[in-house]
Amino acid sequence: MTRLARHTAALVRCARCPRLVAYRESCEGTKRAFAGETYWARPVPGFGDPAARVVLVGLAPAAHGANRTGRMFTGDGTDGMGSSDFLMRALHATGFANLPTSKSADDGLALTDLWMTASVRCAPPDNKPTPDEIAACADWLAREIELLPNVRVVVALGKLAFDRVLALFAARGATIPRPRTRFGHGAEVDLGAAFPRVVASYHPSRQNTQTRKLSPGMLADVFRRAREIGLTPAATASSPSRRAPRPPPPSAPSRGR
Repeated sequence: MTRLARHTAALVRCARCPRLVAYRESCEGTKRAFAGETYWARPVPGFGDPAARVVLVGLAPAAHGANRTGRMFTGDGTDGMGSSDFLMRALHATGFANLPTSKSADDGLALTDLWMTASVRCAPPDNKPTPDEIAACADWLAREIELLPNVRVVVALGKLAFDRVLALFAARGATIPRPRTRFGHGAEVDLGAAFPRVVASYHPSRQNTQTRKLSPGMLADVFRRAREIGLTPAATASSPSRRAPRPPPPSAPSRGR
């Protein structure tokens, strides 16, 4: 068994947060679309290519998505507009995923050069983990990234993930640039050659995608930029911070996730 596999085996047994344990186990049978299904109802491990140069960090499993299927960003909608399908279309368009959908753990989805994970591993009520729950889960993310030897860039989906990733690297000795880079779609943080570059993206939640705060092109541009960073020699990649080319429409709401 590899160290990453041992990490996963330990993760899925975690019961540190009583509120999250109770909630993740209570979701089964509460949504008609998935009536009769047996839910995973445990912490959700990362998924993807262990040799990945790009790591995607989200917020937490969806109650009826990854908490049901047991795979990150999988099965959270039935209309093709859930976060998982919106994300997978972008990953497929940029060559990271072999399928444009993510429906179930046995649907044949494979990722190349990308690993998907999350800041919190259990589905939280109302998609809002508490600060204590976020802190309790931090070492699972830190250890997972340590076990991925080729990481060059981390794409953080949403402000919570962005803040957690920067805190993780700061704890490992990275110097966070001052003034601190504000979260925004396409924002980048160069932590120096010893650490991955961090690229921010709005989260592909319905709140963001249905208001067009996040468009398919905007999300795809972030992953094209991530691929560019991943393929560039470290000395060249350490250029000044920049933004991905597609800003949100001027009329879009100002909320960010």
